[in-house]
Amino acid sequence: MVKAKTWILKKHFEGFPKESDFELKVVDLPEPRDGEVLLEAQFLSLDPYQRGFSKMFIKEGDVQYGGQVAKVIQSQNKAFPVGRHVFVHSGWRTHTLSDGSDLTKLPPNWPKDVPLSMALGAIGMPGLTALYGLEEVLQIKAGETVLVSAAAGAVGAVVGQICKIKGCKVVGSAGSDAKVAYLKELGFDEAFNYKTVSSLEEALKAGSPDGYDCYFENVAGPFFTAALSQMKKEGRIAVCGAIAVYNDTTPQTCPFPHLSIIAKHLTLEGFTAKKWRHKDEESLQRLLTWMKEGKLKAPEVVTVGFEKTPAAFLRMLRGNDIGKHIVKAVRCSVFDNARQIHSHYIPNQQVASVSQSGSKLN
Repeated sequence: MVKAKTWILKKHFEGFPKESDFELKVVDLPEPRDGEVLLEAQFLSLDPYQRGFSKMFIKEGDVQYGGQVAKVIQSQNKAFPVGRHVFVHSGWRTHTLSDGSDLTKLPPNWPKDVPLSMALGAIGMPGLTALYGLEEVLQIKAGETVLVSAAAGAVGAVVGQICKIKGCKVVGSAGSDAKVAYLKELGFDEAFNYKTVSSLEEALKAGSPDGYDCYFENVAGPFFTAALSQMKKEGRIAVCGAIAVYNDTTPQTCPFPHLSIIAKHLTLEGFTAKKWRHKDEESLQRLLTWMKEGKLKAPEVVTVGFEKTPAAFLRMLRGNDIGKHIVKAVRCSVFDNARQIHSHYIPNQQVASVSQSGSKLN
């Protein structure tokens, strides 16, 4: 019998979440039966959607939902031998029993010099979201101009890099000068700090005077309305997120953009990556290849310790960091008190969270 730690959603969020909204509990899990496996969490994924869709997905008292990379530590299922790493959407828990139906095997050729945590970022759901949003929803073509909001986020940064791989011009917005500099490092043609520009409309015009063929929408709010006015005729918009409204207790209102949508013949489509799950195996291989070739970079913010998951979640939502937020769930005594910082991904080297002594996390 294994004692599994779980983070329970004690109270639904009202406004910005609080650590007191969560409660740590310990539950006993039985030994796996025939066809089952016992998983141990290695890395937990922290994502804005866990805030935005919370009331839709879970009830108070449920385990907080989310994805994780886990390792099979006991197995009664030949398809998932001990030692195999998988992705599972089992929530904030240290151990999980599964019959295998909800498990996704990580690519068998996973390079040793690429952290497994990338399976929660650029080589996982955020990367697939970026890829499918561009290829399936927007159907981008070489030479087109693409606008990306929240461009320094885990999804937006991959969107911009794939745009460059595909031969597009890409313009990104972000919320700090450091993030704008980061976007330029990634190859964005233009980038601006939406918090400091005097006019969103003028900043968008400066980024692409001729307008935008495609818009990868992550934020909602006034930015969305401003972006619509800069779309070209027959423009396409992929609606992926709404970060600006996730913490609202009262729904925001904005000018109704219907006339722009009608006059410009705009196409808007909301989506999630799971719609194209049947393509995941091939798509993950492409993302992994781009990373190995140095065409795809993905910084991470790593927090060490399962007990720190709620605090790391709140830090992610504040939006001050650059990169994908990850919790390293397994105990590692050297790093239990590690500082949480981000490190830019360097191709063929491991992304690291660095302790006060400067040591690397493997």
